[in-house]
Amino acid sequence: MSIKHGLLALLSTGPRYGYQLRGEFEALTGATWPLNIGQVYTTLSRMERDGLVEPGEPDEQCRVVYAITAAGRTEMERWFSTPVVQSDRPRDELVIKLAMAVAAKEVDVAEVIRRQRTATMSALQRLTKAKRDTAQGAAQRLVLDSMIFQAEAEQRWLDHCEAVLKEER
Repeated sequence: MSIKHGLLALLSTGPRYGYQLRGEFEALTGATWPLNIGQVYTTLSRMERDGLVEPGEPDEQCRVVYAITAAGRTEMERWFSTPVVQSDRPRDELVIKLAMAVAAKEVDVAEVIRRQRTATMSALQRLTKAKRDTAQGAAQRLVLDSMIFQAEAEQRWLDHCEAVLKEER
């Protein structure tokens, strides 16, 4: 997901200034994607340049409130209507790491897997606790559920890696 599209989605419900956008973005994503306020304002400037948002008059505290434009709504609708494909996602560092560990003969691949399994299990426990302890809305719950499912899938994949490596011996 691009920051641009996330900000457009937030602005579609009403005008906001940068710090509001940052806070709402982080709240909705369960703070799993923390934003630097500089990123927010840089993105807003680019979106203004591209005609996706327009600034309003500064308020009494000199904060500029941004509103989505018709072009911004069209871009947001295009984003929501376009499925995310695997090639749009960033590379998977763990897959690359394990492939390189297998290729590097002196690396103990089983130990790399063991350490990753421990880290993934710790993350899974933290996420499960966060889900249980947090009174979150649907957006935050969906983010936490996704992260939990990804961690569970990673654990299953690590089991698979161990099985494949045992077959190769």
